[in-house]
Amino acid sequence: MTFSIAAVRDKIAEMYPEIAEHQMILSVEFDAAKDAYLVKLKKDHHEMTTHLEKKDAEDCLRNIKCVYLGTQIGQFIKNFQMA
Repeated sequence: MTFSIAAVRDKIAEMYPEIAEHQMILSVEFDAAKDAYLVKLKKDHHEMTTHLEKKDAEDCLRNIKCVYLGTQIGQFIKNFQMA
């Protein structure tokens, strides 16, 4: 089962309300060549991009585990806030 980009984006936004609180722009797209989601956060002139493996994101959406999504995106947000 493949999840939509919107579902991945919504899950990240749900897990990290500080994205909205700090008025960051979150975008997600799928890179078929890398078989991964590209997650971008932007605020003002700062922008960061990270890759999230398809399997890791989709396991989280299936409520199997969110370790990789939680760790990777959480650190990403922390670094972004320090920028």
